Amino acid sequence: MRALFLDRELILKRDYPDPQARAGEAIVKVRMAGICGTDLELARGYMSYRGVLGHEFVGQVVESAQHAGRRVVGEINAGCGRCDACIAALERHCPNRTVLGILGRDGCFADYLRIPDRNLLVVPDAMSDEFAVFTEPVAAAYEIFAQVRIPRNATIAVLGDGRLGAIVAMALKAEQYTAIVGGHHREKLARLSALGIATALAAELDPGFDVVIDCTGASAGFARAIELVRPRGTIVLKSTAAAAADPAPRLNDIVVNEISVVGSRCGRFAPALDALASGKLDVTALISAVYPLEDALAAFAAAAEPSNFKVLFKLP
Repeated sequence: MRALFLDRELILKRDYPDPQARAGEAIVKVRMAGICGTDLELARGYMSYRGVLGHEFVGQVVESAQHAGRRVVGEINAGCGRCDACIAALERHCPNRTVLGILGRDGCFADYLRIPDRNLLVVPDAMSDEFAVFTEPVAAAYEIFAQVRIPRNATIAVLGDGRLGAIVAMALKAEQYTAIVGGHHREKLARLSALGIATALAAELDPGFDVVIDCTGASAGFARAIELVRPRGTIVLKSTAAAAADPAPRLNDIVVNEISVVGSRCGRFAPALDALASGKLDVTALISAVYPLEDALAAFAAAAEPSNFKVLFKLP
């Protein structure tokens, strides 16, 4: 099969071995996949990953004891099923987990992928592939609500006008919170403004926010979040970055101002599917380009362009 393989550089292999299902696992034919900031960071050396990239997908199950023939999305963390974290339904923190396209498990930038049956969720018939492929990043946005109690009258800043920042802002708006997106790209900010989201240049935001959500994808985002949050406010860190922070965050300010810092990663897919099915988020407005897998390198170059939001792969 075809697969986009990372081994210090990206290589589109056309003779990669087909995945073989193990007990309790499914084989999924990928229909559509999305490139995210984590994929770009992995390609730059984050986590020293070697394997097939990609973890945002919608596909058709071709082999499974439970879901054969169904159109599905899949949660990306595959836990051991036996440890305390797995028993507590926290597979994403299993010390022995694999993570689709990120840690020890080939990802979805390929014709087929292998994933545990229990990770799969059936996509509603009325939902398009273009909507369903956003389930993973929407789940990451909705995880914020599971981790942090945000008062309805809270002042909220979302740092970063890229893919994740836009989706987090959409999720906040869908759940009737008022937030402002601070970014560096006037064109992107204008597109978000057209969707009814308040925006500003990040450098022009005034301090004093109750909640600051860092979606910059850059280590410097944490330092800016510390500057913007009020004393006893909350910072939610969504960014993963390979590079060291420049400038280094003033960690003493966290202590002096008694700031709460919450790391936030993956989220459950069921709330995300429900939100997408409800029509509260027009995620397709974020699609900048769609490429065939054969043009994988061009797709990655497009995804790295600051002017673009979401770049997708469509597989025949």
